[in-house]
Amino acid sequence: METRTRTSSRRPVTLIGAGGLLAASVIALAGCASPGASAGGDGPKIVATTTQVGDFTRELLGGDAELTQLLSPGQSAHGFDPSAAQLLALTNADALVVNGGGLESWLDDAIEASGFDGVLIDASTGIELFGTDDHAHDHDDEADAAEDARDHDHDHDDDAGTDAADAHADDHDHADDHEGHDHGDGNPHIWTDPELAEDMVENIADGLATVDGLDAANLEANETAYLAKLEALDDWIADNVEQVPAAERLLVTNHDAFTYFVDAYEVTFVGSIIPSFDDNAEPSAAEIDDLVAKIESTGVAAVFSEASLSPKAAETIAAESGVAVYSGPDALYGDSLGEAGSEGATYLGSQLHNARLILESWGVVPTALPAALQG
Repeated sequence: METRTRTSSRRPVTLIGAGGLLAASVIALAGCASPGASAGGDGPKIVATTTQVGDFTRELLGGDAELTQLLSPGQSAHGFDPSAAQLLALTNADALVVNGGGLESWLDDAIEASGFDGVLIDASTGIELFGTDDHAHDHDDEADAAEDARDHDHDHDDDAGTDAADAHADDHDHADDHEGHDHGDGNPHIWTDPELAEDMVENIADGLATVDGLDAANLEANETAYLAKLEALDDWIADNVEQVPAAERLLVTNHDAFTYFVDAYEVTFVGSIIPSFDDNAEPSAAEIDDLVAKIESTGVAAVFSEASLSPKAAETIAAESGVAVYSGPDALYGDSLGEAGSEGATYLGSQLHNARLILESWGVVPTALPAALQG
């Protein structure tokens, strides 16, 4: 299998004011996470919004600062309302790490209410977002979509034109394919592509490097080690997905949270139960009927629920379509990471869990994890 290489690029920082082996490895990775506040003595105080950026920040800090994560496992960022205690933590914070991309619609109000005047670190800086028109999900002709996918081998070094897949090139120049889309106008679920997660981690590391009181050498070492794990994750998923013919890489999820995963690995996204970026939206009866028809016509093998959402609609649609449903412990981790001790308690664990289940739904037994992801 050809080895993928990448070109690292730094992002600007926003400032304001003053299988058995696989399952065991996933659990081991998950055990590293602990949401909420972590002790940091008299060091800097850092606040992170979502479970994903909280986990990234925790990996980078390595215990060198007090970290407060606003969202709890299983909690959606779309309709979040911070408590008085969380606003107080924000008041006292030296830095605030956010997902960005319009995910935290409540953020401006929280900053104003708390009087936060530290370093604002936007993990989405420099990443162009997919909008509805960029990554249309109207797959009336699935054969054409699958044929397009056959022409792309997930080689991150191949700069082969203007297809949406080229947005995943090593230089992360997403502006070429999504020019004109401002943050807040597109899909903010960028972490579902591990290579974009690398960009997010680099952005967070750059921002933390400007915070007084943090050990720069430790921060850099933690960043290097974690980026190596993310690269190994990306390569492992890509190598396993390539075992599946492009026409058979079909996916139906609970809501439209996996756009960047779909693009990265040339998966045909047949549709979502909630046809929206926002998991608070509700599907209409006509939209449900349309999705059932697409499932039946395309040969989709399974419908995936998400761990942070009710599985009832997914289970109903799967039953109507006569396909398998992945729910409960087999649901995907989309908007949120999982509880401590679950396979999805860390970002790495959540992505391994998701990829394993999607691959299994396609009839693939995933290969053993690389050494970088074991332990």
